[in-house]
Amino acid sequence: MMTMSFKDKFTDVMGAIAEKVDDNKYLNSIKTTFTIYMPFIVIGSFALLFNVILTSDKTGLAKFEPFKFLKVIEPAFTAINFATMNTMALAIVFILGMTLGKRNKQNEIICGLVALMSYITVIPQSIKSVVDGVENLIKGLPASGTDASGLFIGMILTILVIEFFTKLTSIDILKIKMPASVPAAITTSFNTLIPLFITLITVSVLSRIFVNVTGLYLNEAIYKVLQSPLESVFQSPGGILFIVFISQLFWLLGIHGGLIVSPIRNPLAIAALAANIAAVEKGLQPTEPITLGFWVTFVVPGGAGLTLCLVIANLIASKREDHRAISKTALIPGIFGISEPVVFGLPLILNPTFAIPFTLGSVVSTAIALLAVEIGFITPNVVDVPFGVPLGISAFLGFGINGVIVQLIILVVGVLFYLPFVLLSNRQYAKEQLERNE
Repeated sequence: MMTMSFKDKFTDVMGAIAEKVDDNKYLNSIKTTFTIYMPFIVIGSFALLFNVILTSDKTGLAKFEPFKFLKVIEPAFTAINFATMNTMALAIVFILGMTLGKRNKQNEIICGLVALMSYITVIPQSIKSVVDGVENLIKGLPASGTDASGLFIGMILTILVIEFFTKLTSIDILKIKMPASVPAAITTSFNTLIPLFITLITVSVLSRIFVNVTGLYLNEAIYKVLQSPLESVFQSPGGILFIVFISQLFWLLGIHGGLIVSPIRNPLAIAALAANIAAVEKGLQPTEPITLGFWVTFVVPGGAGLTLCLVIANLIASKREDHRAISKTALIPGIFGISEPVVFGLPLILNPTFAIPFTLGSVVSTAIALLAVEIGFITPNVVDVPFGVPLGISAFLGFGINGVIVQLIILVVGVLFYLPFVLLSNRQYAKEQLERNE
């Protein structure tokens, strides 16, 4: 009775947390923003891959005489990588501004622009250049303000700016009245003129005061105080294993754990990928293991909680026709990383028999992959593969043949992890049948 009471309370608490996360407009908007931008991240990382394996005269096909012509198109892939990875903070700010503006029932484009312009006012607008020992300032935006280093200050500032701007637009006295005959687009522009001015001047003046007092721009301060420490925790074994465990706890309750942790996970994972790409471009080794490609390839291969491993274990050892039938149906989706047929079909939700492997399976797989990185068997990736790429292919594209080997090891360990619980399910089923026939 006490166990049931604890389980009910635990379920209620976790369900309430999930509901608050999903209903929170800021976290939800951040999640939506990174979902929208994700294809550009994948394209940017593949552009670097094409440079490495095709157009580089040091590591690619272009180093061989018949393929020297490929060197000509190297700048094209470099430009794609720069456009998608080195300016992502600007893109994220604009998209998040639009997304929040829509939630606040404001003009989306104006909100995206005011967020972007506000962000540009708080980062340096010049780049130091040294020529013949003389230091000069050149107008432009430094990489620390436009790349992944600016993600956190960009998101924080955008939330504050859009809420401030929305509040100002609700003040009737700040609207410039136009005749009814004036087109709606022009009316909107004039109605937002004063709120836009107040927003931009407020952000810019406060930012300049901050620089004068601290000697740091806002993006530099937030990176040092908030983003960099969070990245360190996220990249640590304890940090990532905790996030994976929390994600699986939500899955156990029937709540999509990946979506719950994505507002925290995605910005940090994307920043890690950007850091790896920057390192490779400088001729250095990538050092940040936890990226979205790592998550897709090693944390949830075959589905969250290694559900494909349960499918295989059922097909090997289960004596339950219902479990075998569901597993046959879920086999192909599992190869593509889709776990829902098993999670909701078996079901695994609040299933005490499979709760341990379902909750800890991805934790174990993450630990295996981290060990492989630690011993140098696989290198942190610079190519992110999107969700839905089949097993084997996802590992090869992101981590090479060694990644395929690690993914295979994880799947074998996962099957062995699930097998005792499949046998336990068999015994429980046999007991239920016996009691039913008595």
